[in-house]
Formats: sequence, structure tokens, C-alpha cells
Amino acid sequence: MEFEIGYIIAGLAVGFIVGMTGVGGGSLMTPILLYFNVPATTAVGTDLLYAAITKAGGVVAHQKQKNIDWRIAWILAAGSIPASLVTLLGMHYIGFSSGSVDSLIRTTLGAMLIFTAAVIIFKQTLLDYSHKRDFVLTRLPERTRDIATVITGVVLGVVVTVTSIGAGALGTMALFMLYPLLATSRLVGTEIAHAVPLTLIAGLGHAGFGNVNWELLGNLLIGSLPGIYVGSHLTGAIPDKALRPALALMLVYAGGKLVMS
Repeated sequence: MEFEIGYIIAGLAVGFIVGMTGVGGGSLMTPILLYFNVPATTAVGTDLLYAAITKAGGVVAHQKQKNIDWRIAWILAAGSIPASLVTLLGMHYIGFSSGSVDSLIRTTLGAMLIFTAAVIIFKQTLLDYSHKRDFVLTRLPERTRDIATVITGVVLGVVVTVTSIGAGALGTMALFMLYPLLATSRLVGTEIAHAVPLTLIAGLGHAGFGNVNWELLGNLLIGSLPGIYVGSHLTGAIPDKALRPALALMLVYAGGKLVMS
């Protein structure tokens, strides 16, 4: 494998930020790869496997702390994984190298970056709202809630497969709304437990169609794994009130450029 210092540094920087903030790497990594002129489909496919590998450790950690509701994770997967496979087939039918798929990826990615930025800024407001609304949402029949969870999974499967991002921001927000009485730590753990198989299957699907650069993936991991370790030990070093708005502005800028391009 040939070492590319630019990609290693990119992995290090993203891993460091992820370790400090917990924000999904895809929100940062895919736009960076596009900046490096990596083809959109290759950027998405490579980042999906990058996300699956980097988040796998999070599943182990959350499982040890019993922070995963596997029932909810599997219900989400019942919608997201079939939707991901259908989306892959649809993109293959259109043609991964076509301008239509490239435009779809860039526009959808831009919109999701802006959405992620909004979730970062209003996370606490959304959390407070979900808790205030629990008197309504907790009265939903279990079957109705399960159907809503499967539908959420379908949306996640499509968006994540097209853009490589969304499982964190969109998934967590939906779980906050659907399961307001579930502890935040269990919501986060459940979202990560669902994200790993989704990103792995979507990433392997992209790989099957030749949309993964394995050498690039290796370089990103060389940088990101130590970056995540160091960042996680510096959590709180920068005030959250300063870090999150700065990160959100960066995502809005990147998202706006992609939507307008």
C-alpha cells in the first residue's frame, strides 16, 4: 500500500474531531474526499466502510455498558438494510459514473450536511422537546411505533447509501422523537449499533460495484484511529458552546457549496 500523507492527515483530523465531539465521521470525511477530487461514488463507498470500521469499537463499548436496545436496532435494520440494497441496485441501473448519480449524491449530501448542522445546534432543544412530548408519544400502540421505526429505517437506508451520512443525525433525532422515555445513552448506543451493519452492508455493496478505493481507506484509517483515541481523551478541552457552533458553520458552508454546485 502506498502511503498518502494528505489522506492520513485528513483521517487524523476527522478522527480527532469525532473523538472530541462524537459527530459522525461521514459528515466531515465525504466532503473532504470530494475536495481531494475523489469521484463522488468512490468517496461515498469508501467512507461507508470507514464508518463501519471506526464505529465498530463504539458498539463494543456501548454493549459493555448495556446501552443498546437491540430490539429497536433490529427493527430499524428491517427497514434500512433492504432499502439500502434496493438503492444500490437503482444507482447501478442508472449508472454510478453517470452525471445523474453524481448530481444526486452531491445535492443530497449537501442537504444532509445542512441538516446535520441544524441537529448539532438544536440538539438540546430537540431533546427537551422529546421529553416534554412523552405524554403523547408514549401512548402510541407498540405496533404503530414499530411501523414508524421501520419507515425511519427505510429513510435512513436510502440516505446513508446515497451520501454515507445521516445515520447519526437523522437516526438519533428520530429515536429521540419515537422513544422519548429511553435514556439518552441507550438512544446513542442503539443508533451506533444500527449504523454499523447498515454502513457495512452499504459499503460492501458499493465495493461490489467497484466504488471503494481500498488504498485510500487504509490511509484514512492509519490517521483516524489514533486521532479518535487522542480526541476522546481531550473531550471537554474546548468548551462545547464554542466547538459545536464552529463545527455547524463548517458543515453549513460545505453543504451550501454542494447544493449550489
